[in-house]
Amino acid sequence: MPASRPVIGITCPSRPTKWAKWELDAVVLPTTYHKMVVRCGGIPILIPPGTSAEIIESIDGLIVSGGPDISPEIYGQENGNFTFETYPEQDISEIALIKSAIKENLPLLCICRGFQLLCAIHNGVLYQHLPETDGFEEHGGWDGNVTEHGVEIISGSKLEEIMGSKIIVNSTHHQGVKDPGTLKVTAFSTHDGLIEAVELDELSFGIGVQWHPERIEHVSLYQALINSARGS
Repeated sequence: MPASRPVIGITCPSRPTKWAKWELDAVVLPTTYHKMVVRCGGIPILIPPGTSAEIIESIDGLIVSGGPDISPEIYGQENGNFTFETYPEQDISEIALIKSAIKENLPLLCICRGFQLLCAIHNGVLYQHLPETDGFEEHGGWDGNVTEHGVEIISGSKLEEIMGSKIIVNSTHHQGVKDPGTLKVTAFSTHDGLIEAVELDELSFGIGVQWHPERIEHVSLYQALINSARGS
């Protein structure tokens, strides 16, 4: 039985980073992730690329964070003109973690890149560049820009139970999910119909969202993850 403060693993990349007077490869992650976990009663630990999936045995819940584009070869495509920064080691590590979490019925929240990766490994397909995709040219911000738009959540879904039927989300991505594969779609953007969320029915808590709930005060989603990890 998890402790009253469950341990939540958060995936993160390693990148060349300014460290005092040096440029070193460092594990980096926006502080919004771990602060939200702490705020909701969890204990965060960072999981960098290359970490064995055995870490699943030592945590009570998993967050697969946002980040760079995933390798298109995962969903059967070659790199498009705007897919130029991929990190195969991170892809491999996070795929193993997601699969292990599902196997162990560990509470799982996949965000932005994590949401896209979750769909890709369930036989899904991505749009590689929304600004050049018919119908989605004006979807939202990307390349460091952030916009907001409405999302409609499917009735009867776990996400609706947590957040209600209509919400406002942030948008800071240039890729999107075209086909979620075997996953259940639970939310769409109201202005262009892009898939914004999916769920895994086989898990007690298994949700993927395209937006960044930790950056827009969507505390209820993180709280639901923590509660599930706590066993409540």
